[in-house]
Amino acid sequence: MLLLPETLGMREARDTLRLLTLALERETEPLLVIDGSQLQQFDSSALAVLLECRRLAQTWGKRFELHALPPKLAGLARLYGLDLLLEPPSVQAAVRVR
Repeated sequence: MLLLPETLGMREARDTLRLLTLALERETEPLLVIDGSQLQQFDSSALAVLLECRRLAQTWGKRFELHALPPKLAGLARLYGLDLLLEPPSVQAAVRVR
């Protein structure tokens, strides 16, 4: 499981993505999990970083899940219409059934 930093805004996005990419490359598990429980300050750049991590996971044939995203970041994802891209497949399937 990879942890997001406490702050992930435009200033931190490039370095955070670089570090997460390096960690994702080393990850041997078929499921890549990113934990957002420590994330306290963020902007829409955090969503861009998470979407790129998701894209990388798919490129490497791995599943991707986010855990413990702050409610405000999840709300921002909904506002931009990105929530389905960042939710686990089980949640996506449940939404499609409705």
